[in-house]
Amino acid sequence: MTTLTEVPEAAAARETPARRRRRVDRLPYLLLLPALLIIGVLLLWPLGQVVVMSFYRLNSVRQLRGDREWPWVGLGNYTDILSDPFFLTVLRNTVLFAAANVLLTMVLGTLVGLLLNRLGRKMATFVASCVMLAWATPALTGTIVWKWIFDDTSGLVTWLFNALPDGLSNSLFGRSDWTGYGWFNSPLLFFAILTLVVVWHSFPFIAVSVLAGLKSVPSELHEAARVDGASPWRVFWKITFPLLRPVFGILIVLSTIWDFKVFTQQFVLAGGTQDRPTFMLAIYSYAEAFSPPPKYGLGAAIAVILTLILLVVTGFYVRMVLRQEDES
Repeated sequence: MTTLTEVPEAAAARETPARRRRRVDRLPYLLLLPALLIIGVLLLWPLGQVVVMSFYRLNSVRQLRGDREWPWVGLGNYTDILSDPFFLTVLRNTVLFAAANVLLTMVLGTLVGLLLNRLGRKMATFVASCVMLAWATPALTGTIVWKWIFDDTSGLVTWLFNALPDGLSNSLFGRSDWTGYGWFNSPLLFFAILTLVVVWHSFPFIAVSVLAGLKSVPSELHEAARVDGASPWRVFWKITFPLLRPVFGILIVLSTIWDFKVFTQQFVLAGGTQDRPTFMLAIYSYAEAFSPPPKYGLGAAIAVILTLILLVVTGFYVRMVLRQEDES
């Protein structure tokens, strides 16, 4: 008599190698399916909704709730944005701000990473823990602290400048009393402070990532270079940098993405969306969408343009990586 346990064994024996191989090949995709579904619901669906909204003229909450019809405008929102001279100003601000922040973040983070690599284990752990406090601090909390530091009456920076001798302060800055000075009123000064805040919050991640990459570089290469009399600068450019080029590449792309869509720090420092000369794409999209009268479709179109710019940056990096792999 045939038992129940003989049935699957007989089926497994009749399974061909090609069928078994196809079943094994499908297994990774089946395991990834739950995560892909979650990503689709939480990321792709809202992104798709934003893209759809960018083709309509949406000026009220009742339209979003479906109480009123959505007027179709096609590419009208994109035409209005791209033909507006103010958009070029916002795009220029965004590009220059992102370029300056990526450069400063990468330089400072790399220097700190090199320093941590030279320190002893205990001291490196202590310094890295202190540095990571800036990365662990929420953007909103850290920006509020920095806004207090530059407060025009009781801020630390105002107190330090008031502590300068009157003659020295007058000769250097043309004023001796800094109480009530608007640190955020000048666009150039505002961007300088915003850069300070963003770099302070971003460089610890770069430093720790560079440190992790340095740990993978064989120490024998550095020792051989030092024996040959190479300077630290030459050792970095001829040995360390080429070996860590993939690490620097992904860090530059990530920093570019983060700095292009800075919003929280700018919103808190500016106190809202009133300071239009300092607008960048992220806060420009928010202001157009939610400032009265609301223009949700126009704000969605700006968000789509920002996403396309970041996709171009990411695609450029992926193409560069693939080209390097083909050459190697």
